[in-house]
Amino acid sequence: MAAILAAFGRGGAVLALILLIVALLKQLIVLVGFLLALIKFAIVIAFVVMMVMIVLAIVRERSRRKREAAGT
Repeated sequence: MAAILAAFGRGGAVLALILLIVALLKQLIVLVGFLLALIKFAIVIAFVVMMVMIVLAIVRERSRRKREAAGT
C-alpha cells in the first residue's frame, strides 16, 4: 500500500512540475507579446516623429525661400 502511495506522490510531483512549467511558459508568451507590442508602438511613434520633422523642414525651407525672394 505504501508503494502505491509513493508512486502517486511521485506522479503528483511530476504533474505539478509540468503544470508549473506550462504556467510559466504562458506568462513568458504574454511577456514576449507585450514586449513586441511595445516595440511596434515605438516604431510607429518614431515614424510619426520623423514625418513631422520632414514636414517642419519643408515648411522652414519654403519660408526661408520666400524671405530671400522678398529681400532681394
